[in-house]
Amino acid sequence: MPAVLPARAALQRIPWPSAVAAALVTAYVTLFVLAMVHTSYDTWGALLILPALMAIGTPILARIATANPERDVFRLLLLAMTAKLLCAFPRYLMAFVLYGGAADAKMYHQKGGELAAFLDQADLLSGVHYDLGMKVAGTGFVIILTGVVYAITGPSLIGGFLVFSWVGFWGLLLFWRALQIAFPEADTRKYAKLVFFLPSLLFWPSSIGKDAWMMFCLGLTTYGTARLLDRRFGAFACIALGSVGTAMVRPHVTALAGAGLMVAYVLRRRPRQVSALGPLRTILTAVVLAAMAVLMLQQVSTFFGTEGTGGDAVNQVLSETSRRTSQGNSMINATAPEDAAPRFSLNPAGLPVAVISVLFRPFPFEASNIQNLIQSVECFALLVMFIRGWPRLKRLPRLFVQRSYIAFTAVYTLLFCWAFSTINNMGILSRERVQVLPLVLVLLVIPAAATTRGPVKRRPPPVWRVAPGQWGERRRPPEVHPVRIGGPGPDGASPTQSPSQGGSTTP
Repeated sequence: MPAVLPARAALQRIPWPSAVAAALVTAYVTLFVLAMVHTSYDTWGALLILPALMAIGTPILARIATANPERDVFRLLLLAMTAKLLCAFPRYLMAFVLYGGAADAKMYHQKGGELAAFLDQADLLSGVHYDLGMKVAGTGFVIILTGVVYAITGPSLIGGFLVFSWVGFWGLLLFWRALQIAFPEADTRKYAKLVFFLPSLLFWPSSIGKDAWMMFCLGLTTYGTARLLDRRFGAFACIALGSVGTAMVRPHVTALAGAGLMVAYVLRRRPRQVSALGPLRTILTAVVLAAMAVLMLQQVSTFFGTEGTGGDAVNQVLSETSRRTSQGNSMINATAPEDAAPRFSLNPAGLPVAVISVLFRPFPFEASNIQNLIQSVECFALLVMFIRGWPRLKRLPRLFVQRSYIAFTAVYTLLFCWAFSTINNMGILSRERVQVLPLVLVLLVIPAAATTRGPVKRRPPPVWRVAPGQWGERRRPPEVHPVRIGGPGPDGASPTQSPSQGGSTTP
């Protein structure tokens, strides 16, 4: 009995966080061993990839949080990355359990595994010659990405879901950083909670496929746009890399982002003090952006196999999109059998209907299955948030001119809704909508209008390069030095006594 008491006392002295951490590590190792015995690397490989991704991402998040003026940023970002990675598991279950593998991820996994096996045996120094069996742009590019990932991690299906989900998280992070740079007056903390934890943004870009890659590249393009509008170094590198990344998968989305960038650059604020090279720099920037826009339009024409880039070509692409998506149980507007490719209307009068259809459908009464019903709840919540935020949304016309980042957001959102309103399948629309939601959420964090009671203090822009720990320290109360009655004070002078100190008031 005496020997048991010291052991029990030693266990009681162990802090409970350490005990919980030790229990979690023990459970994880046990699960890992059982998975290795009863499953293949296709499954248990994810138990190696998940902690590796967390180990790579955590120091980066710590560095970002250290240079951020908001409090508790590291905890928020770490929770967001963890939630994003964990959503890869229900996304996998939906694709391979609910739908029985009837998903694009299955094809990407198979062909990516074949490419990874070829890369393991190929001599990279002498060049790589591999026949994809299709053109590189679009599906072929995602196969190449999957093969490169598998060449590093090994062909693990769930592990591939984790890697692509992790890549999509950094796209959301770039959207958040872009708002802090280009529109610091906005409620960036509310935006972080929305963009990191909106169910659609957590769930859909968490699969092997185009969505996660598009999320990352669109975030990089938006981040570069914010740096360009704020005249920061490295803007063109981010825009170029992001635009090339999106153009290799969905060049029409690149064209929409380029249109928003052109409008925002024209409306951006001019500096008070303009150098002698200022006009020349503006002209060169406009020429570069125009050249990029022409290249993107040509890429769109090549991608869809149309002749030219005029209104007829656009109508042809949109009509064909409407025809291809008019199938399945989640169809919105059925087309007549004899109408092989219904002609899409380019009339701007239909833009309000397109915005509502793309952003807020399906409505609850349109849900045909449990998946659509869950999606309709989120869409209805977004609609309620926009209705409640109407007093702030009335400032959009003024902010469109005053804040060029709002112009970029509004133009891209409207063009996206106009182009993707041709999709007639709710499931496809829910997945494609994630490419515009991060910028739509910007409209929900617009600062309130100034009141007439007095001037409103403008929120200062964030300072990114600060000493470590500066923003995380709490303010300490001022130190109170004890004053000895009748003796000298801290500075050597005789203090003035008061009745509350017990001294006499008479000379």
